[in-house]
Amino acid sequence: AKLNQPTYPWSQNIVSIGLLKMIKGRWCCLPLAFRFYFMKKDIEAQSLTAKIAGVPVTFRSKMAQAVVMLCSVAEQFSQLPVLVVTDSWFGNDGLLRPLNASAYAFELLSRLRANVTLYDLPPQASIRQRGRPRKYGTRLGSASELAASRKTQAKMRSVFLYGKQREVLAYDEVVMLKNLRCPVRLVWVFRKTRWVAFFSTGLTLSAQQVIEYYGARWKIESGFKEIRQEIGSAKSQTRNAHAVINHLNFCMMATTITGIYADRIKADPQRRHVVKGRTSFAFSDVRRLIADAALSEDFLRLWPDREKCRQNTFVSLLLRMVA
Repeated sequence: AKLNQPTYPWSQNIVSIGLLKMIKGRWCCLPLAFRFYFMKKDIEAQSLTAKIAGVPVTFRSKMAQAVVMLCSVAEQFSQLPVLVVTDSWFGNDGLLRPLNASAYAFELLSRLRANVTLYDLPPQASIRQRGRPRKYGTRLGSASELAASRKTQAKMRSVFLYGKQREVLAYDEVVMLKNLRCPVRLVWVFRKTRWVAFFSTGLTLSAQQVIEYYGARWKIESGFKEIRQEIGSAKSQTRNAHAVINHLNFCMMATTITGIYADRIKADPQRRHVVKGRTSFAFSDVRRLIADAALSEDFLRLWPDREKCRQNTFVSLLLRMVA
């Protein structure tokens, strides 16, 4: 902020969750919830950037914030397991353990770090065996140590990745991870000179599904760009904590409404600016369709009569569209 303006009350470190959904042949991330993250040292120092209405906020780690938001979503689908797709920072026991301790079923899909040690499945315990049964099998080595041997056993697989069907060289097997304390399906994907490894605690997922779902994770990053630049969250001039929260809530709701609108229209949105090799629509194309529909005469039919105007009619309309 400038010298003659109040100090900006909130930092821009946001923990967010969204729904990865295939819309018209294109993966989209529809924001569901978000939390601000404040460093503990700023809260303890009672910094102005870590207060709301003059009161310091309560410290919560990023993992704890993610668990609260994910459980609030899983509560609406208590009969179904929720597949959580994250980057390697969140893909560890710090997130999976509190999720498993909740009353809901969660499965984790993430990227495996190269130095993580892998173990075989534990052998079948015999009836006369003394002591506790083994939790882990023989040590297989790290992911980087096994990459060369697994490449010789890999096969070509057809997956829908980054907007089109592609052929990738991949190998999968079920192993044990000590940092997660459970069996996972591990998938190596090999390029010409490099490789990456993904894992999923959901053993029913195929190797193709693991690759496709993690490839869709990039839409989370592009979704942040859409919220900042396309919707305008970064252009807020508010200097009040409640105003900042309301602004971001509306920005994320607008992004979700845009995705819902694209999913419900019959025809695929036409790409305004043609890019070679890309056939799917862009986020700005759907925004243009919504603007054209809002400017039409039929849009006024959604509003009540002027004589019976209710308070916050526009907000009620948006909430009905989201529901």
